Formats: sequence, structure tokens, C-alpha cells
Amino acid sequence: MKKIIEVKNLYKLYRVGDSIVRALNGVDFAIYEGEFCAIVGTSGSGKSTLLNMLAGLEKPTKGEVIIDGVHMEALNEEGLVRFRRENVGFIFQSFHLLGTMNALENVALPLSFRGESRASRLKKADQMLDLVKLKKHKKHLPSQMSGGQQQRVGVARALVVDPKIIFADEPTGNLDSHTSEEVMELMRQVVKKQGKTLVMVTHDDHLAAYADRIFHIIDGKIVKVEVNAAKEVKKESGTKKEQSKETKKEQSKEIKKDREGEEE
Repeated sequence: MKKIIEVKNLYKLYRVGDSIVRALNGVDFAIYEGEFCAIVGTSGSGKSTLLNMLAGLEKPTKGEVIIDGVHMEALNEEGLVRFRRENVGFIFQSFHLLGTMNALENVALPLSFRGESRASRLKKADQMLDLVKLKKHKKHLPSQMSGGQQQRVGVARALVVDPKIIFADEPTGNLDSHTSEEVMELMRQVVKKQGKTLVMVTHDDHLAAYADRIFHIIDGKIVKVEVNAAKEVKKESGTKKEQSKETKKEQSKEIKKDREGEEE
């Protein structure tokens, strides 16, 4: 698989009064194209700072962030803005929908920065709302939608620019547990279907379980990376169920043949 994100010896230091705070303290890892990866840590662990580094929203003190072959730390502000506009989608905790725009207009908004015609923007936005099963709500304002519906709009908005990578910052932080699970499952399915790479930061181990790989961060360091065994077990279980069904079908066919032979 192709590496789409590489982080090498990454540091981020802040000065707070007379003290130096190490938000990131020598981080190294790689993420591959099409992966859903979760970065998990408590408040103050460095996970949000790391996400900002990956997205080019902050410059590292030291180290390299390479996104699809581009060294983010070497780009100037104009270059970073252009790179984000062309390659990255964002899903936010607080939705960030414009209250005066309906769902369709909110989803289409990022395309306006690319100079696309209104007709083209709305057509693509309509397709994305259909993908997240909200086409019937496309004329609704944010105030007319539930939190889960608003975050689905947020997912559609992230996808409409056809990004290579989607960054999600605590995407279900403002949702109840049931709605959170619905949105996470939607994100997982849609991102896989579209072949996108998704990087999510969260404090919740339960939500991280939707990811392919989980990066645990403590005090600015990645202390553990785990492949999501639960997902593999689920896949294996599903395969065994299918195999069991096929076996039962074959057994039924054999029994039927035996009965037909006896009747003859």
C-alpha cells in the first residue's frame, strides 16, 4: 500500500511564561492510502496538536510532515491554503454549518472557493447528500435538523471536494451515544466506499474501535499502535457465517438428491 502520510521526528514546543511545554515530543508514524486511523488520547495528550500539524494548520518546531509526497513544513501560508483546498476535507465537532444556508448550500460551499459554477456545485452537493442519506432534507436549515443530521451534512461537505484525506476532530463530541454510533458507522462506510483516508482524533476508545488502526498518544508521544483486532474478528465471523450458510445449502442439496434417489 502507498504511504499517504508520513511523520518523522515531529516536535512542537510552546513557551508558557518561563516554561517550555512539549506538546509533541518526537512522533514517528505512517498512514496508508484508504486507511481509517484513530489517534486516541486524553485532554492535553497532544492529539489535537498532532492533527493540526497533519492538516498544515500549525507549523512544527522540528521534524517532517509529508502528505502525499508534499513536505507540509516547507510550504508557506499560501501554499498550505492551496494544498488544503485541493486535497483535504474536515469534519468538526461543532458542525460549523452556516445557519442561514440550507443543507445543500452548506455542502456546496467549499466548492465556491474553487471557482466552480453554482449549477456544478449544487449538483455535486446533491450527490453527496444522497450518499449520506439526507437528500430529503437538502432544503432544511441547520436549525431544522437534529445533531446527527447536521453531522451527516458535515460529512457530505468534507467529501464534496473529493479530498484525498479527511481529518475529523472529535466528530461525535456533541452527539448522544446512540447517534454517535450511527454517525461513526456512516463515516466508516462512506469513506471506504469513496476510497478516502480518514484520520480522526478522539478521547473515546469505543469510537476508536471503528478504525482500522489506533494510535495511542500520551504526553506528546505515540506509545502504542494497534491493529483493530475486533474488526478482524468481526470480518472473520462474517466469513464463517457465509461459509456455514454455503455448507448448509450443500447439505440440503445432498439430502434432496438422496431422497430423489430413494423415490426412484
